[in-house]
Amino acid sequence: MGAGHSHGHADGGNEKRLWLVLGLTSAFLVAEVIAAAITKSLALLSDAAHMFTDVAALGIALAAIRVGKRAADRKRTFGYQRLEILAAAYNASVLLVVAIYIVYEAIQRLTNPILIPTGAMFVVAVLGLIVNLIGMWLLRSGSDDSLNMKGAYLEVWSDMLGSVGVLIAATLIHFTGRGWIDSVIAVGIGVWVVPRTWSLLKESIHILMQGAPRNIDMDALEKSLAALTGVSAIHDLHVWSMTSGKDVLSLHVVMDGSKRSEQELLAEIETAVRAVGIHHSTVQIEADDCHEEGAHHH
Repeated sequence: MGAGHSHGHADGGNEKRLWLVLGLTSAFLVAEVIAAAITKSLALLSDAAHMFTDVAALGIALAAIRVGKRAADRKRTFGYQRLEILAAAYNASVLLVVAIYIVYEAIQRLTNPILIPTGAMFVVAVLGLIVNLIGMWLLRSGSDDSLNMKGAYLEVWSDMLGSVGVLIAATLIHFTGRGWIDSVIAVGIGVWVVPRTWSLLKESIHILMQGAPRNIDMDALEKSLAALTGVSAIHDLHVWSMTSGKDVLSLHVVMDGSKRSEQELLAEIETAVRAVGIHHSTVQIEADDCHEEGAHHH
């Protein structure tokens, strides 16, 4: 059965948007690191750390799209599509580590708060918020159909929350003079980001472990295939994802000895499989006496 849809056009649009967001984010990262060093604000440092993983995430996401376009070859018969998932897993892992570090550092500082110049902190946070909102707007459309783009979008989204947190911290510290607010906000940013990052990491690992796609009911699929006319039994049913949105199936079908032709049966199987969104499958037909008759069919 055929290997399905082309995502070339979508990737091209995603790539342009990623380049724009990477440029904006990199420029702001430099400004924020300098500001964090001058003000000694942990909330700003927390946001800068997220910005740094952001830049790494966007760079890796871009590399994954570019390398993923390479054609399959004799060494990599599926091409480089898995790079997108590796990129998403890496980004999630880095962000998780950074969030845990910031939370740890903030708890340490709660016992020894320092006074922070809030004016510079406020200005940087406003600029960061603008940059992140532009980035989110640019990346949002691609985040639904690609884990790689979703990872990049989540990074920018978490940065946006960071900027909001820094704004709140700067305002509260300015009016109350309480330096510990900076640490509390930094912890809040970390706690908010961790569950979302964890779910992205879990989804990436699920795909890398060749788990069945979550959108496919394996029991229902098996029943519908076993119920087809001419099918005596099915076995070795495997469904996995090469990358987000590109599911693959392999299956052995035992024919029941009726007069149905293999081609008719294969056409019906193809229809059933496509109905659940799988566009690349390999089906092996076997005679009822278990001697293999058919070869792989694409």
